[in-house]
Amino acid sequence: MGLQKKYLDVILVPCGLVVMFIYHLYLLYKIIKFPHTTTIGYENHNKKAWVERMMQMDSEMKEKTGIALQVISGNLSAATYLASLSIGLSSLIGAWVGSSSNNIFMSDLVYGDTGASTITVKYISLLACFLLAFACFIHSTRYFVHANFLISTPYTDIPVKHVQLAVIRGSNFWSLGLRALYLATTLLLWIFGPIPMFASSVIMVSVLYFLDSNSVPLHQYAPLII
Repeated sequence: MGLQKKYLDVILVPCGLVVMFIYHLYLLYKIIKFPHTTTIGYENHNKKAWVERMMQMDSEMKEKTGIALQVISGNLSAATYLASLSIGLSSLIGAWVGSSSNNIFMSDLVYGDTGASTITVKYISLLACFLLAFACFIHSTRYFVHANFLISTPYTDIPVKHVQLAVIRGSNFWSLGLRALYLATTLLLWIFGPIPMFASSVIMVSVLYFLDSNSVPLHQYAPLII
């Protein structure tokens, strides 16, 4: 029976990770080749148009720059909050690893390998995901701050594409940070055994496929007349 439990971790956990990895490769392919069929591509299309409108305002409309800064500041605050949450959870995992009572908790509830090496791999994997999410959200705040500087620079001839690039990169790192948290959720369930981890991977991929798909046609914005 102990050997069978160990095989569950060896088989189900890699299968769950492969399912998520293949799905995200498929999503990346769609974003590159058919961005209009994905939510990320749809949102990026609208963000580019928004930046273009904000950067092409004449001198009488420059007071509306504050609106653009408020919008970016909202994204900046959310990214900062999630970065703080990720590093806080990383600290919590570190404290949990250092406690001496977790092995009793693990052996009573887990149907799978409860060896010390497996438990260590679980915690290290979970910690790595939270640290990756933290790094992604920090880079997201970096690009949003840079976009703030570019938009608020008075009397400038900064190309619109530079601001678009900063906003899009900030949004992309935001998405990567969320994906790292999604992966951390499945690894968190691995603490309770390989079966919950594999089941959560399949369910999460199904939900993400629905959320990442877009059926709304891209709006073709008319040229701005100043």
